[in-house]
Amino acid sequence: MAIQAATPKGTPRGATIGGQYIPPSHTDRSIGSTIAGIAFEHPSRTRWFIAFGISFLMTGWLVIALVWLFYWGVGVWGNNIPVGWALDIVSYDWWMGNACGALMVSALLLLLRQYWRGALNRAAETTAVLCAAAAGVYPIIHLGRPWFFYWNLPYPNNLLLWPQFRSPLVWDAFDIISFLIVAVLFWYVGMLPDLATLRDRASRRIQKQMYGIAALGWRGSAMHWARWLQAYRILAILGVLQAVCVQVGASVMYAGTVEPGWHDTLLPFLFIVTAALSGLGMVAVLVSVIRYLYPVETLITRAHLDILGRLILAVGLLATYCYAADFFFTALGGDVYERAGMMRRFTGTYAWSWWLIVIAALLPIHLLWFRGIRRSAFMLFVIGFLMMAGVWGDHFMTLVTPQHHDFLPSSQAFYTTSFWAVTTFLGTVGLF
Repeated sequence: MAIQAATPKGTPRGATIGGQYIPPSHTDRSIGSTIAGIAFEHPSRTRWFIAFGISFLMTGWLVIALVWLFYWGVGVWGNNIPVGWALDIVSYDWWMGNACGALMVSALLLLLRQYWRGALNRAAETTAVLCAAAAGVYPIIHLGRPWFFYWNLPYPNNLLLWPQFRSPLVWDAFDIISFLIVAVLFWYVGMLPDLATLRDRASRRIQKQMYGIAALGWRGSAMHWARWLQAYRILAILGVLQAVCVQVGASVMYAGTVEPGWHDTLLPFLFIVTAALSGLGMVAVLVSVIRYLYPVETLITRAHLDILGRLILAVGLLATYCYAADFFFTALGGDVYERAGMMRRFTGTYAWSWWLIVIAALLPIHLLWFRGIRRSAFMLFVIGFLMMAGVWGDHFMTLVTPQHHDFLPSSQAFYTTSFWAVTTFLGTVGLF
């Protein structure tokens, strides 16, 4: 969470401390003291070590799963023909969707000059960076020979060969690298005033030196604020464009195949909306956990939770419209294969993934019509977690269902996920 001192000079006082969102008893100095106290004293040290231990164990399972994968090959995941893109790509798309959604929401709020975002933006930007890092594992490990992953990059070589720029593998490599560059810069530039505040409040010499180096000589002059705000907004624009390009690029990648159900013109917009939905869900979960673990109830107030719930409700209604439009366009269209694919989503072998979307993502959002639900951190945690699960089901339905049953009966086969595929996914959760 950002220290509220990181607000440009000349901003109205109400906007500086969040207006009606933060109690008027708070000042810039008291907000800085509260956040710096958490950074230096760590009041929930025991809980942090417990959470870190669980994450470390899950990451250890990821290492074991990767060793097993590199020894036996991607067949240990249960991938087959025709389902060549399975839980690995589902997990990759889900992580990237969370990253794109979180980055896009934080950047748009900055561009719209919503200064109350200071209570939420650091969680959103950190979510974007960590989700992209977790997603970056999959484009490498799902290769047949992952030790040659650098072949996807245009590096100098004696044979003067270029990568195949029409390959989805190359697209994924550029997606991850470019997204990480923009997300990390947006996250880091936004923290510069906060790092300077921590530098000035640090009591140990090593802390002062570390935060001083990280703050890049920030002194809070008018020139610093002007250049900082300009750079921050430029990176916000790049972040929005990057998030949109990644999601639209995924839909174009699907459209390059002949599978039924992957050529709907609504698919790019649906990917953007579901990414925003899952990103907001993850931000809601993290903000609720932070509010529970640390004494920040007066900084992340119920008013902040209320407006976060409103955003989730609005994006959830957009997602509901997209699914309804997809159903009607397919039902009224003349493509029998598209209609058959739609019916398999409702009643087929993998119908559970469609109903997971409805039960976990589309129905719970209507609880947010009630003000008391929106202002409850626990309910936002539950709804955010359900939305992430529902959007994961959307990626599974979109990816696996069309592959296992396409045009030819001779090429139809079922996919069953394996223990190692689930272990790999849970390991990336621990890595996050």
